[in-house]
Amino acid sequence: MVKPRVFILDVDGVMTDGQFHYSLDGKVMKVFGADDSDALSLLSPHLDIHFVTGDHRGFDISKKRIVDDMRQSLDLVSTIKRIDWIKERWNPEEVIYMGDGIFDHYVFKEVLYSIAPKNGDEYVKKVADYVTKRKGGDRAVAEASLHILEKFFRPYNPNELPDNQIKLSGEWTV
Repeated sequence: MVKPRVFILDVDGVMTDGQFHYSLDGKVMKVFGADDSDALSLLSPHLDIHFVTGDHRGFDISKKRIVDDMRQSLDLVSTIKRIDWIKERWNPEEVIYMGDGIFDHYVFKEVLYSIAPKNGDEYVKKVADYVTKRKGGDRAVAEASLHILEKFFRPYNPNELPDNQIKLSGEWTV
């Protein structure tokens, strides 16, 4: 079995609940889920992690969470150009992709492994290798991260504290 090298995640609908909150000033808020960042830190020794968003109006909000808070990379990539963007950077056969949108099934068909959140588009869920039991913005990424560890690497052991070499989010340390 080919080992994945990269985990690429869409932001809106995967890391968030997919809703955009507007005021008269425009897009002002997105809702991100709990535990997703910590679960991703369990994957970081095994995979490069990258985030994409097609939301140029809400990019600064996503950047605040993904880049500033989580210290991960984030790229603005059109939803219909994602597979081309991936092919320019990586071998799709070494990529795990998590997405929820109506065009993500095009990516799913070409990457090594694909994951959709429970509330993803029907086309996406039909071709996904794994559909989470949780919705985007409600620990779906945490669930997907644990699934990836079990399927491709070493399952997470809840009876052991994570390795102290792993940088977890939050202010606490192990």
